[in-house]
Amino acid sequence: MPSRFREHLTSVRSLRNLVRFLVAVQLLPALESGEETLVGGQAVLEGVMMRSPHAWAIACRKPSGEVVTMSEPLARPSEKHKWMAWPIVRGVMTLGYAMSLGYRALRFSANVAIEEVMEGEKNRETATNGHLATDASQACPERSRRVPAKRSEPEPSTGESGKAKSREKAATISGWLAVGNVIISLAFFIFMYKYLPLLAATELKKANPALGGQIIFNLVDGAVRLTLFLLFIWGVSLFPDIRRVYQYHGAEHKTVFAFEDGKPLETATVQKYSTFHPRCGTSFLMTVMLISIGFYMLVPFTTFWARFASRIVLLPLIAGVSYEIIRFAAKHRGSLFALMTAPGLWLQRITTQPPSNEMAQCAIVALDHAMELEKDHGGELVIA
Repeated sequence: MPSRFREHLTSVRSLRNLVRFLVAVQLLPALESGEETLVGGQAVLEGVMMRSPHAWAIACRKPSGEVVTMSEPLARPSEKHKWMAWPIVRGVMTLGYAMSLGYRALRFSANVAIEEVMEGEKNRETATNGHLATDASQACPERSRRVPAKRSEPEPSTGESGKAKSREKAATISGWLAVGNVIISLAFFIFMYKYLPLLAATELKKANPALGGQIIFNLVDGAVRLTLFLLFIWGVSLFPDIRRVYQYHGAEHKTVFAFEDGKPLETATVQKYSTFHPRCGTSFLMTVMLISIGFYMLVPFTTFWARFASRIVLLPLIAGVSYEIIRFAAKHRGSLFALMTAPGLWLQRITTQPPSNEMAQCAIVALDHAMELEKDHGGELVIA
């Protein structure tokens, strides 16, 4: 195979992994468990991240079938700072913390995926160089006898310990980078679901003044926002790579359900459970979309930029209120608030897909590793 063609394939694979990573970053709020609870998790690239109150673990499957894992102790912010456990505030803090942790997990999974691509290319280059050297020696035997060929020293191999350090480094990011990731994700969220819907509603009001009333204007704004959200979630699901992420999302939900039910974490047992979980980030986002319509109807501003500014200012409050609703609904399945979260469960028909047994095994391995570390740092978890 020509070297240029191999380089092209490597570039394509690397670009594919980059695109998968960037899309997954934008899906972070929908893929993760947005509540500080006993156990939660998140789908990553070809794997699952699971977290307990005091530990987290990732399990990713390489194309070769090998499962790569990493686990670390985890600080619980609300235990260090009591104000972080206040109602409304805890929702905002938990969301930011979960997104930061989720980004670290995505970096780790992307590093695992790239690692195998680079290893394969390195092995092919080594084999090609060895083949070329042999051909040259056979083609020029006289020169080979007169001028002894230099023996190149083998490159130091990092080994498994080196690979593990590289992966852990990928999962360790500085505070400013974590904050930067949250800012970028929020900027995308604000542009896509705040600026564009408001712009569309404003232009429609100019075309039809009857749409300028406070209630009807915000209903139009909310309808555009929901449409954009659903189109994005559905559109990326058409990509096979993202569909696999949604399958790992389903594996995470099934495993959490089995754990909460006190059942043994075995593949056959886990696969019996539903992929729809009330504490999913998809339900959280859908609740934010619906709650925001009511909030914006209370804002008296009528100019475009005043309305846009109010939407940004109210975002933390809406996120905090939505968190409390999700939290209450999860504990009171028959309440009115539970009905409000029902659209989020319906949307999980897209963001979660039935996983294969291998995907379920990844989720089980991740949770097992998190639980082992949890015993050392937090003790036994008891399901109430």
